[in-house]
Amino acid sequence: MGPVNWIAVLLAAALAVAVGIVWHGPLFRTGRQMLPGNSKKTGNYTVVALVMLLAAIMLGHNFARIGSATLDVKPWLYFMMSGGLALFFTIPAVWLTHMRNRTEPMRRVIDCGFWLVAYLAMGLVFWALG
Repeated sequence: MGPVNWIAVLLAAALAVAVGIVWHGPLFRTGRQMLPGNSKKTGNYTVVALVMLLAAIMLGHNFARIGSATLDVKPWLYFMMSGGLALFFTIPAVWLTHMRNRTEPMRRVIDCGFWLVAYLAMGLVFWALG
């Protein structure tokens, strides 16, 4: 196992938070900000950043396990791993939660699309800094 690229982990988490702010704000205007403005603003930032940081740590560990030699030869693994985690773990969980809450289908698609784009953005950071 190679070393985890901690700079990439932090930047990937930050980019995922930025994608979420844009996705739920000016891009789709879902009416639900990712970071709603209330008196506990820093608490909301902390929770969102922590969730994205945990995802980035997991991806960083996965890429360290694969190793830089393999990733240099097969750079598509960055996107296959990050997109695969979104498509086969995160998105089904989000979709099922929305179904249980009887959320309208378009909101489900928008939220699931966010998770795919956020994970692929994290994969992009690991690829760029790999």
